[in-house]
Amino acid sequence: MRVIRVDGKSLTLGEFRRIVRREERCELDSAARERIVTAHRVILDTLARGEAIYGVNTGFGDLARIRIPDEQMGSLQERLLVSHAAGVGEPLADEAVRGMLLLRANTLARGYSGVRPELVELLLALLDADLLPVVPAKGSVGASGDLAPLSHLALPLIGRGQVRLKGDLLPAAEALQSCGLEPLVLGPKEGLALINGTQAMTSLLALAALAAHDLARIADLIGAMSTDAVRGTDGPFDRRLHELRPHPGQMASAANLWHLLQGSEIRESHREGDSRVQDPYSIRCMPQVHGAARDLLADVEGKLAIEMNAVTDNPLVLADDGEIVSGGNFHGEPMALAADILAMGLAELGSISERRIDKLTDSVFSGLPAFLTEDPGLNSGFMMAQVTAAALASENKGLTHPASVDSIPTSAEKEDHVSMGMGAAVKLQQVVINTRQILAIELLSAAQGIDLLRPLESSDPIEALHKAVRRRVPKWEEDREMAPDLAAAAEFLDSDIRPHIEALR
Repeated sequence: MRVIRVDGKSLTLGEFRRIVRREERCELDSAARERIVTAHRVILDTLARGEAIYGVNTGFGDLARIRIPDEQMGSLQERLLVSHAAGVGEPLADEAVRGMLLLRANTLARGYSGVRPELVELLLALLDADLLPVVPAKGSVGASGDLAPLSHLALPLIGRGQVRLKGDLLPAAEALQSCGLEPLVLGPKEGLALINGTQAMTSLLALAALAAHDLARIADLIGAMSTDAVRGTDGPFDRRLHELRPHPGQMASAANLWHLLQGSEIRESHREGDSRVQDPYSIRCMPQVHGAARDLLADVEGKLAIEMNAVTDNPLVLADDGEIVSGGNFHGEPMALAADILAMGLAELGSISERRIDKLTDSVFSGLPAFLTEDPGLNSGFMMAQVTAAALASENKGLTHPASVDSIPTSAEKEDHVSMGMGAAVKLQQVVINTRQILAIELLSAAQGIDLLRPLESSDPIEALHKAVRRRVPKWEEDREMAPDLAAAAEFLDSDIRPHIEALR
């Protein structure tokens, strides 16, 4: 298994994906270790001079005016973790927690936080052992970063809290011992350095961006199948049209759709004498809508590339200058806005997909049997599948109300403007799930439409997709329980779609 060197500066989204999926391991880079040691020495030297350092020998937030005696500095850091571990709600998924461990280690590896290297190495040891802290999803306003989620993430480092290990829920101390690991006694600033930052919201946003990267291509693939199933035209996907409005996402989506439809017998069968002058927007404007979502995603990926390698702690140790400076790099606004905007883009992929499902099930438009069943009346066919898609599309509309425009002051008004970035990232996960399910419903609908046009065949890539889907879900001959088919289609998009989208832009 390949080993990634965690240096705080070069982590990519692709490496993030492979590490959280346990396809690659990671270790602390040796040069990063030296930087960490240097910054830690600055903390010790400053304390030796008797100077006040926020969160090291003072209280936190509105309690910063209170000086902490030297002999209580270790206790201060431990009490910070336990008091701030105030999360509630369902625990975050394993991949999200792995991402948090990786991102927290990566930001500390930059060498601006003043911690010992042993702290970073223990974070990476938890990741390597897949010893995953239980992190409740709710309780962060994204102000001094994700204080509550990161506190839960850090508790096992001091032998507290609960973890998941090989599917079992265990006390952290017991799990550490079973993995041959020792808890740490926190030194100056180490508790604060563990919890100041945006790694919870950034991990969730990175996972959503990875899913969105696939969903954008999936939308083109399934949209092409729907276009053929309703006997739409490939004219609107002509490259020459899109060169006149060359948004990158639009160009890529149009190229995919054009490529996917070439060689289709269905398309050739109605090329001459087609009475439909123009297709509805849900067919004709796919490049414009899918492409706009792609462009939003590209912007989010750019922000993630920065944030995953950013220093988000406070105060920061500027070792070259021998200074410790307080600031606000922990504020989650960049990630909050990115999560909100990505949710909107994904919701649009789902919204236009639902409209294509409607066109497929509407016999007046499609010319196919009503609700895609050969014996309508006795059978209801895909009637309720479209209703389910409509319900999910409507739910997405509520979920895309931006969390980032809200702010509730906290910490006795010391934190008087907060980002709500974690809330934005949490609801984004549901938008991903809903949009994937809508596209799965469209996939089954379009595949049924292709079946109803036999013996005509579609293009090679669409036929390959159709064949793969039919290995999971058989043709709808007569009414049966719909829910298992919808679940199987969603699972197909989550696990088996990659060979069909690898060649797409």
